[in-house]
Amino acid sequence: MNYRILVTGASGFIGSFIVERGLQEGYEVWAGMRGTSSRKYLQDERIRFAELDLQNPEKLRSQLLLYKEAMGGRGWDYVVHAAGATKCLHAEDFFRTNADGTRHLVDALRETGMTPRRFVMLSSLSVFGAIREKPVREGAATGTVYSPILLTDKPQPNTAYGKSKLAAEHYLETQRLFPWTILRPTGVYGPRERDYFLMAQSIKRHIDVAAGFSPQEITFVYVDDVVQAVFKSMTSPQAEGKSYFLSDGRVYTSRSYSDLVQQHLGNPWVLHLKLPLCLLRAVCWVSGKISRLTGKMNALNDDKYHILSQRNWQCDIEPAIRDFGYSPQVMLEQGVEESIRWYRDEGWL
Repeated sequence: MNYRILVTGASGFIGSFIVERGLQEGYEVWAGMRGTSSRKYLQDERIRFAELDLQNPEKLRSQLLLYKEAMGGRGWDYVVHAAGATKCLHAEDFFRTNADGTRHLVDALRETGMTPRRFVMLSSLSVFGAIREKPVREGAATGTVYSPILLTDKPQPNTAYGKSKLAAEHYLETQRLFPWTILRPTGVYGPRERDYFLMAQSIKRHIDVAAGFSPQEITFVYVDDVVQAVFKSMTSPQAEGKSYFLSDGRVYTSRSYSDLVQQHLGNPWVLHLKLPLCLLRAVCWVSGKISRLTGKMNALNDDKYHILSQRNWQCDIEPAIRDFGYSPQVMLEQGVEESIRWYRDEGWL
């Protein structure tokens, strides 16, 4: 049986890789996206496209019914909801896209009789906010300083992005007889990603800026491992109705990424700066104000301050390993090398 999969946000960083993996595994892949979205990374002729308006419930239902008819009334077997906003000028825009968009999609799938075998939503570790920030050990020389965030911890998001993703999670969790799985990756990096690229670009320009002076422990996950988790959890009976963290299983310091970038750029001289959190907060506040006044998104804002100032990004991936065989394959050294190579090949660096 040729299973069908819908990937929302298919034109985005993670979504485009999910589409590629689905084709490799023999799925009939539908790329869900806005009509104005770029198809730069969706050139394979086997891809089918579904224009979806997640902000307009009535239009969305009509769109789904048309695709259902085109598929002979069967609909999609799996839906991977990778659509979402990571940057917005106003907090309400996060909720409109991440929370309302998820609710509208779930409601429309149910109302049109298109409930899939599994609905996998990509959320974020950011839904937990800055918890477990109290050191359990003093000094990195003794090992990790903080304890990992656990699935049993209470989410306390401190960014508009994290709050909107948590609202989407809460809605999904209330849906009876709707088979869902939630994946919460930590910082996702790899080819096509732009936020970590900005850090690499800064290092190429000889500047590396870190936030604060107290120990900071960071986690990463390469995009291929997020995609791996999507497809393994999607078909796992044990993963239904559960949420999971995703990382590569290791803990890094704030210098780990920048040192590897510097190495793979050929070791240019770099001025490593540490900004006091009070100064960083002022810079982010001013930058956010300018963004709202000009209507142009800047890299620094209130959300970014909370992300940069958070000291502990550890998370427990054992449930994902146990329930659906998640097995991170790409550690940071290899992932950074592959990312820098891609940025160079594509003329980004």
